[in-house]
Amino acid sequence: MIKKEKMRVISSRQVAKDTTEMVLQNTYISETSVPGQFLHIFLDGHTLRRPISIADINKDRQTVTILFKKLGDGTEQLAKVTEGMLLDVLGPSGNGFDMCLEEGDTALLIGGGIGVPPMYSLGKKYSERNIQVVSVLGFQSKEYVFYEEKFKELGKTHIVTNDGSYGAKGFVTDVLCKVRGFDHYYSCGPIPMLKSVKNTLEGKRGSISLEERMGCGIGACYACVVPAQTEEGYKKICSDGPVFDVLEVVL
Repeated sequence: MIKKEKMRVISSRQVAKDTTEMVLQNTYISETSVPGQFLHIFLDGHTLRRPISIADINKDRQTVTILFKKLGDGTEQLAKVTEGMLLDVLGPSGNGFDMCLEEGDTALLIGGGIGVPPMYSLGKKYSERNIQVVSVLGFQSKEYVFYEEKFKELGKTHIVTNDGSYGAKGFVTDVLCKVRGFDHYYSCGPIPMLKSVKNTLEGKRGSISLEERMGCGIGACYACVVPAQTEEGYKKICSDGPVFDVLEVVL
């Protein structure tokens, strides 16, 4: 259930160009969050909250980690929040990943840019269940790469940069041919990337997480709908998603 909570900032640091990692503490949200969900954060002076994907969950420390890129006034302001401050948060929001795999199976994680963080929380949880994890992570260039070592601790990891300044050159779909024998793929990133992943892996079981600007964040305002293969003809990303079966929505 979504609740309005105060989350204390435990730490905030820059982990790559324009990219901030923030650890937040709250008992309820840390205990109830699952991979794929997000936090809807209020910032003074802004009408709309900012949806930020959950990158890690630590129930023992009662913390949730988020990573976000400075893309405008809101996230610029959020990046300036310091240790000890309190944030007004709605969460945990949305529906998480269907963790349908069993011990011995292989999960393929495909993340692009700020779509990488939710892949980490999912991969970490799967790794704890002795499920093999293979990750393909795409970034603009070397200076934007983050969490490479963390993903390597989970399993085989491929890094791709648009300009070839680090890892393979190109897009995530350019290296998918190197991955064999997975049981389910999970992907989060820009819509063009998700379309390309879906086409490249046509016929494979998959789940995607959609990035979208939101209004209310609870499914009341219809500001974040996506065409879907349903009788209604659409799904609300904030409340029906952000995670969907790859065949459920029309990209």
